[in-house]
Amino acid sequence: MKIKIISGITAMFLLASVDAAAQGTLAEATKGNFLFGVAVNMPQVNGVNPSESELIAKEFSTIVAENCMKPQPVHPQENTYNWEDADKFVAFGEKNKQVVTGHCLIWHSQVGRWMFVDENGKDVSPEVLKERMRQHIYTVVGRYKGRVKGWDVVNEAFEDNGTYRKSKFYQILGKDFIKYAFQFAHEADPNVELYYNDYNVETASKCDAIVQLVKELKAAGCRIDAVGSQSHMHLTRPTLKATETSLKKLKAAGVHILITEWDISVLPSPYHGANVSTSFTYSKEMDPYREGVPASVQQKWNKRVLDVFELFLKYDDVVDRVTVWGLNDAGTWLNGFPIRGRKDYPVLFDRKNERKAVVNDMIKMANKYNSKK
Repeated sequence: MKIKIISGITAMFLLASVDAAAQGTLAEATKGNFLFGVAVNMPQVNGVNPSESELIAKEFSTIVAENCMKPQPVHPQENTYNWEDADKFVAFGEKNKQVVTGHCLIWHSQVGRWMFVDENGKDVSPEVLKERMRQHIYTVVGRYKGRVKGWDVVNEAFEDNGTYRKSKFYQILGKDFIKYAFQFAHEADPNVELYYNDYNVETASKCDAIVQLVKELKAAGCRIDAVGSQSHMHLTRPTLKATETSLKKLKAAGVHILITEWDISVLPSPYHGANVSTSFTYSKEMDPYREGVPASVQQKWNKRVLDVFELFLKYDDVVDRVTVWGLNDAGTWLNGFPIRGRKDYPVLFDRKNERKAVVNDMIKMANKYNSKK
């Protein structure tokens, strides 16, 4: 009996492997719909775990840097640039014939304090900050000119209620800091696509504010190709209706849409957003799945993934890219946000770098959708 059970399990595993191979990849299945990508970290770029590097090369058509191209890592001091990691990241994508996205040029977080203060620690003038932004954007965009498809020019400039975030950029330059950033990026590389990126875009007030921003940028003669909706989701929030409404509003505003940081947490949460400065105290009640996800919860997660993915397919005329924020559950940022030390299961590969069953269902869905077009 024991031998038969083991053989049965082995046979099931082999059948699953053959089925996965026969299905192909999500990048292949969605080739006619949108780019399908993943956020990449430096250990993956450097081949610390070769199986992860190989999976990224095999399964995805586009990549974005998780951290190495943000302002602080690439430009830690006014006259000091650190290109090592960003160069390796771009080369990694080129080697694998993947589309590379730059993330991000201007953000209130992960930016050196030097950007905003003078030698006495006082806020610089609007003119000085504007020039520092210009130099940063010209230098970074210029270095990767012709090698990057598009840039997240400004990241997370709004609060959920639709008001401008009171960042140092906003305090010193007002809302025009966004316009300047888009102007400088276009000047640095007239052919590169330019994006605005934010979380909780499904929130009506924030979405309306972004739509208004798009109108103002266009009225000012700025290039803006797409709005990135990060799409950090939970099992019930945001609702499908709210998500679809945001897609409709952005489409009506005349921009394309990028799903830039998709993941779906299975954990209870005291917070629904992606402000990286937010944190809460650990408790076992908020970390219920240390030993794995119960079948009932896994079924809910699978359905949630498919429901949202179907919506992306429905709007494939304007959705240009879907990017998952992290390759596997072991490396997801949600293990440490908004509560450190938890165990989450929000992405498409498990802690053993194996495809979750839902991936084949997504591939079948995409193939079925495209067969009817």
